[in-house]
Amino acid sequence: MFDSLGRAVARRPRTTILVWLVLAGACFALAVLGVGGESVFGRLTTGAPSVPGSESDRAGEILAAQSTSGPSLTLAVVGVDPRRTDLAGDVGRLRADLLAVPGVASVIDPYLLPDGPASPAAAPLVAADGDGFLVVVELERGLAGSVESAALSDVERLLRAAPAELSTPSRTVTGLVGGTSLIVDEITGQVRQDLRTGEAIALPVALAVMVLVFGGFLAAAMPMLGALVSIAAGLGSVHALSYVIEMDASVVNVVTVLGLGLSIDYGLLVVSRFREELTTLVAADDGASVRRRRGDGAVETALRTTMRTAGRTVTFSALTIAIAVCGLIVFEPEILRAFGATSAAVVAFALVTAITLVPAGLRLAGRRLVRPGLLARVPGVRAVVARTGDVSRAEGVFSTLAAWVQHRPWRVLGGSLLVLGVLAAPIADLALRNSTIELLPRESDQRAFLAHIAEQYPGSSSAAVHVVAQGTLEEVGAWSARVARLDGVASVDPPEALGPYVYLGVRPDSADPGGRVASDVVREVRDLGAPFPVLVTGQAANQIDFVTALQDRMWWAVGVVAVATLLLLFLMTGSVLVPIKALLTNVLSLSATLGVLVWAFQQEHLADALGFVATGGIETYVVALVVAFAFGLSMDYEVFLLSRIKEMHDAGHDNDTAVRLGLQRSARIITSAAAIIIVVFTGFVFGELLVIKEVGFSLAVAVLIDATLVRMLLVPATMTLLGRANWWAPRWLRRLHERAGLAH
Repeated sequence: MFDSLGRAVARRPRTTILVWLVLAGACFALAVLGVGGESVFGRLTTGAPSVPGSESDRAGEILAAQSTSGPSLTLAVVGVDPRRTDLAGDVGRLRADLLAVPGVASVIDPYLLPDGPASPAAAPLVAADGDGFLVVVELERGLAGSVESAALSDVERLLRAAPAELSTPSRTVTGLVGGTSLIVDEITGQVRQDLRTGEAIALPVALAVMVLVFGGFLAAAMPMLGALVSIAAGLGSVHALSYVIEMDASVVNVVTVLGLGLSIDYGLLVVSRFREELTTLVAADDGASVRRRRGDGAVETALRTTMRTAGRTVTFSALTIAIAVCGLIVFEPEILRAFGATSAAVVAFALVTAITLVPAGLRLAGRRLVRPGLLARVPGVRAVVARTGDVSRAEGVFSTLAAWVQHRPWRVLGGSLLVLGVLAAPIADLALRNSTIELLPRESDQRAFLAHIAEQYPGSSSAAVHVVAQGTLEEVGAWSARVARLDGVASVDPPEALGPYVYLGVRPDSADPGGRVASDVVREVRDLGAPFPVLVTGQAANQIDFVTALQDRMWWAVGVVAVATLLLLFLMTGSVLVPIKALLTNVLSLSATLGVLVWAFQQEHLADALGFVATGGIETYVVALVVAFAFGLSMDYEVFLLSRIKEMHDAGHDNDTAVRLGLQRSARIITSAAAIIIVVFTGFVFGELLVIKEVGFSLAVAVLIDATLVRMLLVPATMTLLGRANWWAPRWLRRLHERAGLAH
């Protein structure tokens, strides 16, 4: 199959490249520019992730359905005493302008009341320090999308201009404008900005590393071309899937960084193997000039060999990663299913570009890829490029490292396990969070708005725990007295009629709506029992239901991924022990990664260095993403390494020699790919959205641990200790592998 694909691409390289460029251009136009409709950024949503059908989700749906008002925006005026009588006229004119906006249902401010701000009823609208007041604008419920957007835009414009209108030569008035729509806009805008920041850092540095790896710009451009096309196609797939699955704002950045990293990874492997094969053919070509025409067959032969070897390896790797990310689809939360579906699509594009587009570019470049490039003529750079770009050495630093490990395998094994154990230790302190506004940077306008409201207008803030009861006001009122006596409850709001339901707001004795106190209150309310049906929602309730959903489906996801991975690695190696060993080492690597993530973000050791405000835990879906993606990337490097070791073993080398030579042949690509993918992931750490920081940081750490400690030390040590047993399988499985195994 791979040989036939290589032959087809070699004979139609220009057509292959043209098809991909047209596809990428169309995807970019639709997804990013919004040609013919809404761009992918306009289709993103945000908010605390929920579990469809859970108690918190059902309660949230009831509250939304029973609400009689539409979206709202609020202006917090700062720098003026609301008791000043000369403000009534200015605020009245602002109120009239706002009510004139089509779609506005009501405008609430302290000057509406007969006694104005002095009225006790106006207290929730007056700042606690007496230095400001609120203007709340509510839209009609059920407005058409375009009408609602226009109304929100007009209202925002008027509210932002109001402080200047209220200012006089003797007083400077400022204001903060906030609302759910502005939070969504700020998060999606930050997603777009972080995407540009990450790519601006990752792409140039990745290109520089590949130039060193290949010793020239032409070879380095091949994986980069595949990456750019893959990103465009991946965004197109996200845009298409957004019509089927609700897309959280963080999906775009996460799948982009995954597609960018994998495309460069796979392109690097394919280009390196092609240069290795072409160098061998050229050297054996009786001294013929490397400038000979491409039609002599050497280029096509090298390309077809590359497809049979590296193409097969890339396909195995992509399948293992696709299986890992598809494990997310098993879970109930829609955000995880969205990540799973879009990530699988991006992995597919990274694979297909690596085995079609990149080979087409190699076919056109031909023998120029083994000719010394311009960098080789620069004094001082020549020596570096000669070493980093050399693909012909059968022995070198990595085979020497393998030999060193093989002389002391027990000590290397023990030391590696000790280091991984220390890195994994902070997992014991792991706390999971479902955050919303906390994901934005500390300088965020909306964070500042909400902090100001919480501090100055406590009476206008909603309770952290929401209870929806199906009882009478009297019954719920009597039951609320029991709720008020629960541990951790500071107060309970008076019950409110809500259609056929009664709403009860419970305020925990903590300012953190998703913290331990709020979570304990949710559990206590749910366990309290009531003479009528009760549903509890809120940030803490969402977290509890989300974690429960993960636990309920976790073993299904683990089982599916483990069985599929074991099967794939068996078909590749014909061994029973090697796939099991691969799973165990990946578990160790994952544990160490999560431990470092907790240490850095939850325990706040890198808060200042990375510029974030800790939330007291790790985002629930980040943990699931890190496990899926890091497992896939670990298997990526495992496949890279095992494919060369198996190739050497099949060529007749004994186990130790196969490990040593396989490490020498693959470790250069593994470390180079790891260096590039670490740069890619680190580029996204410099973004501002917390969830993207967590994902980028943890995946960079995962690759660093896996490509160094695990692949360079732990795997050679374990394979040395297992010896010939590495390749053992029962007779019936050996026969199965002979019939169904996937060989070169």
